[in-house]
Amino acid sequence: MNKYFKIAVIALAVVSLTACGGKGGDKAATTTKKEAEKVKVLTLQSERIAKTLTLSSTLEGYETMNIAPSVTGHIEHIYVEVGSRVQKGSMLVRMDQTQLNTTRINLASTRTELDRVTALKASGNISQQVYDQTKAGYDQLVENERFLNENTFVKAQFAGVISAKNYEDGEMYAGQPILTLTQINRLKAIINIPETYFPLVHNGMNVTLESDIYPGKTFPATIEIVYPTIDPASHTFQAKLNIPNSNEKIRPGMYVRAFLSVGEVDAIVVPYQSVLKLTGSNDRYVFVADGNQARRVAVTLGQRFDDRIEVIPVEADAIKAGDRLVVTGQARLVDGDKLEIVE
Repeated sequence: MNKYFKIAVIALAVVSLTACGGKGGDKAATTTKKEAEKVKVLTLQSERIAKTLTLSSTLEGYETMNIAPSVTGHIEHIYVEVGSRVQKGSMLVRMDQTQLNTTRINLASTRTELDRVTALKASGNISQQVYDQTKAGYDQLVENERFLNENTFVKAQFAGVISAKNYEDGEMYAGQPILTLTQINRLKAIINIPETYFPLVHNGMNVTLESDIYPGKTFPATIEIVYPTIDPASHTFQAKLNIPNSNEKIRPGMYVRAFLSVGEVDAIVVPYQSVLKLTGSNDRYVFVADGNQARRVAVTLGQRFDDRIEVIPVEADAIKAGDRLVVTGQARLVDGDKLEIVE
């Protein structure tokens, strides 16, 4: 019995090992190289298009001034409230007048002394040096009186609206601006333009603005300044817009879209459905056939023409005329996949 039992155990072990080997063999058999994806491609060509850039920005008052006198002390009176409209030269704030009054007393005394010294100099009874010292002291007090007068009786430097008020009458002013004055009948905005268009943008170009607050309505603007440097991180340059706003329909802080025509340019225009979007972000990309492999190219979207759209590679020359763009089957691809191109 023991002999037959041993034979049975050995046989069972052989069967188990064979079974395990079979599983491993099946797994190895199923681990095969991924088959080439069947795709259709389109050979890209550069097209001449009338290019209009769509850019976004936030409006600002053309001039914004923090009312922050150069002398500290108690605020005697604030003449305006938030929302008050003021004209250039309007009185805004009256500060404590102690320093100003003291300077005016000294100025009056020095003026009398200067008159006396001037008469003595004319008769030859004092030296030129004495006269010069008295005159210098008087001139310095005149300048101090002017400075203190401007910073005690604070006036608006331009017409606008009070957009912030940080103090009340009688409070001690120190540091934080008392008021903020913002111009709203003329606005400005800064737009960031891709570096590709730097040679095409210049001062005086017309720009059209749109706001979702006023559907179907446009607002004119002009480029006032083209900034001379390129941001190495974003590869864009800035331009400042001058925006007339006499009817005051648009206001500082509003979000707008700016449309800038830069004339005809060479561009790569592709079928809209060939552009894919990265899940969870707004990043866009396409696939091109690099030999028999798929190469993923990050792009930004430009101008749309019905069912086609301009694409701009994030990295310069990553996609160009002559490349073969995958237009069917691209949704199944990952970078480096083998391709089988079909007609």
